[in-house]
Amino acid sequence: MIKRCTWLDHAGWLPLREALWPGSAADNERDTLSMFNAPHRYLVLTCVDANGQTQGFAEASIREDYVNGTSTSPVAFLEGLFVAPGSRNQGIARQLVAGVEQWARDMSCAELASDALLDNHASHAMHEALGFAETERVVYFLKPLATLKH
Repeated sequence: MIKRCTWLDHAGWLPLREALWPGSAADNERDTLSMFNAPHRYLVLTCVDANGQTQGFAEASIREDYVNGTSTSPVAFLEGLFVAPGSRNQGIARQLVAGVEQWARDMSCAELASDALLDNHASHAMHEALGFAETERVVYFLKPLATLKH
């Protein structure tokens, strides 16, 4: 069953979030508060089985800044999608993305965007299987301008 995650039932989502983004535990409290306090801007969907076990999740946001490859604003953005390894190939990712798509339409968005690292070929294939089309490839650069003093 796909459902919107809330403050009351978010415990099953956090371990999967940490599996997708190792090291994210330190940010979970801040991120959780931000997402649950702004339901008009953020969405967390979970897929829960008949035993109440969380099998997967999708996080999405509304972005009003420029999003690579898009032509409208605001744009719904699939920030993260993860299905537990033992629950894959059952259509869970497809159901989660369908839920994000409906939310995006409800939020008056005409486009749903996402991204993946250049070498994450499994994610590229999944995005294509879910109806996304690659729009461009980007490499980001950073040049530090000052050393922080502690």
